[in-house]
Amino acid sequence: MRHRKAGSKFNRNSSHRKAMFRNMVTSLLKYERIKTTDQKAKELRGWADHIITLAKRGDLHARRQALSIVREKAVVHKIFEEAPKRFASVSGGYTRVVKLGRRPGDAALMSLIELVTPEVQKTKKKTAKKKAAAKKAPAKTVAPKKETAAESKAPEEMAEAVPAQADAKPEKKVPAESGTNAAEDKGGSTTGVEESAAEKTTDEGAPKTEETEK
Repeated sequence: MRHRKAGSKFNRNSSHRKAMFRNMVTSLLKYERIKTTDQKAKELRGWADHIITLAKRGDLHARRQALSIVREKAVVHKIFEEAPKRFASVSGGYTRVVKLGRRPGDAALMSLIELVTPEVQKTKKKTAKKKAAAKKAPAKTVAPKKETAAESKAPEEMAEAVPAQADAKPEKKVPAESGTNAAEDKGGSTTGVEESAAEKTTDEGAPKTEETEK
């Protein structure tokens, strides 16, 4: 029975098939897209998902496991740096297969396999752009309220009341300072009268004293 023998043989023995997919997964992680037959692209998805899962784990043992499959150290270092950030929000579906039609010559079905960036990051960028646009947008203008009939009559009544008040003559108010000044003026005039009366008495009294002395 063929237990745990999943996958196509591609008319190759195990060592040849394993070497072929090691080369293909290295090219896929290096260039992020390759063109191959449809059956090979579908089989390659499992290899790529396994390497990206190891890269998300990120420990030393996972790096050594990846180096046993991928043929270039630079590609391993690249995927171990990018994968934890790029694929942090998803737990699978790191690749996409796009069918391109048949190959001329043998009419084999051809496909394009590529690494996929999750859509969660794109939605975050869109929401950030919407918030920035909302901040730049001008504030909404509030429409003026319609005046009621009572409010429209109020200014007319006020206009009629103002001329009536204007016809009435305003009463003159004497300030407090003017009253004090008047009192001071009166006081000054009384003192002047008293001084003149005293002078007269002294003038009248002077001859009388002379006559008595004679």
